[in-house]
Amino acid sequence: MALTPEDVVNKQFQQTKFREGYDQDEVDDFLDEVVVELRRLIQENQDLQERLSQAESGAPVSAPAESTSTPEPVAAAPVAEPVPAPVQATPVPDESESSNSLLVLARRLHDEHVREGAEKRDQLIAEGNATAARVVAEAEAKQQEELQKLNEQRSVLEREIEELRTFEREYREQLRSYIEGQLRDLDSGAAASTGGIAATVGDNH
Repeated sequence: MALTPEDVVNKQFQQTKFREGYDQDEVDDFLDEVVVELRRLIQENQDLQERLSQAESGAPVSAPAESTSTPEPVAAAPVAEPVPAPVQATPVPDESESSNSLLVLARRLHDEHVREGAEKRDQLIAEGNATAARVVAEAEAKQQEELQKLNEQRSVLEREIEELRTFEREYREQLRSYIEGQLRDLDSGAAASTGGIAATVGDNH
């Protein structure tokens, strides 16, 4: 295909799926197309230079190499008529410099794409590291918060357990005092009953 500088400037490479940057094969294929087009331009420039030289020397100008049509026969001029002086041909612009500029442009665009890919990769790595650091910090803060809550709950449970132990101890003391009092009352009642029975038996005798 005919390649123009606009094609090189507007060329868009697809980004790869598994790594940052552009598909190297696609870039190489495009550069191959640029090289083929540059070679064609150089060959065309050489043909134009040869035709210009032939026109300046007055020799018959040969048809371009790519032309496949049969040239129409040219009628010979009468011998008596004077041969006109060769017309000064317009200089053909040197396209080798344009070809070299096109190659330099293609290389520069390739380097820019590679540099942009590397910058994008570094940016993604930096963003990933920042995200990872933020997630770790949030996880540590969450862990500290949970530990603080657990410590508070443990303190509450320890106070409740201590209160239950105090209640149990006081209850046991009160129960023991109550039972001892009942036992003393029983002993006093039993002694009084035994003395009354003994007095009654003595009186009967």
